[in-house]
Amino acid sequence: MSLRRLPRGALIASALVTGGLVLSGCAGYPGHATAPARTVEDNSGHGGPPGAAAAPATPAAGLKLRRAAEVQVKEIPALGPKTLKKIPESAKQAVVVTGDAPDSSSSTVVLYVRDPAKGWEPVSDPWSAHNALHGWTEKHYQGDLHSPAGVYGLTDAGGRKKDPGTRLPYDHRSAFVAAGTGFEGESLAGAFDYVVAINYNHKPGTTPLDWTRPMGADRGGGVWFHVDHGGPTHGCVSLSEDRMKELLRWLEPSKNPVVVMGDVSMLGE
Repeated sequence: MSLRRLPRGALIASALVTGGLVLSGCAGYPGHATAPARTVEDNSGHGGPPGAAAAPATPAAGLKLRRAAEVQVKEIPALGPKTLKKIPESAKQAVVVTGDAPDSSSSTVVLYVRDPAKGWEPVSDPWSAHNALHGWTEKHYQGDLHSPAGVYGLTDAGGRKKDPGTRLPYDHRSAFVAAGTGFEGESLAGAFDYVVAINYNHKPGTTPLDWTRPMGADRGGGVWFHVDHGGPTHGCVSLSEDRMKELLRWLEPSKNPVVVMGDVSMLGE
């Protein structure tokens, strides 16, 4: 039956019902039931005044909560509050070295950048690395064959080979030579082709070869990132030659890069 054949009263009632359904659809919110169409009885005062049941503030509040969760500041995974507090606010780059265990000479390196709004985000895959023969210590001494756990600046670089394109000050000279063999009989030749000084007992702004020891000679020093020779180190962290060149090119002095290093249990404190 066409609309033209309906009685006038029936046509008006049909328009009211249809209009109510359309309006109720506009007020719907994903995940919420659509409110039923309001009838003439709704205006009589039974159940409250018209419009009182529809509270648009609830969906809006939900959207705000979701947006806040989406931009929640991220921290570096596996770092506990004690370690996080040691990272300066000015640091926008972090090299995280995570040892397999307190007495392990194997570790993993991941590079992170800090976004002002989002927090820390990884920008590399995990890289395999070596650290000291006897693992990690939070109080390093000369000759203890441990890598010093902690958070340290990365300000100076150098090597026997030419600068691969780093923005750090780079000391290129033949004095970067490692002689002899490692703990597993491997050759140390080429280990110091590329190095980055780790500012543990190192004077920032000087060549990695500077032997000034701010905490005293007994606390060791000369702790570097250097080229991996296939075995444990005396205290340094070693990466493959390709990774060392990648690290050197990535570090930016203006972003105050740091290294965060230690075994997984120490970093989790």
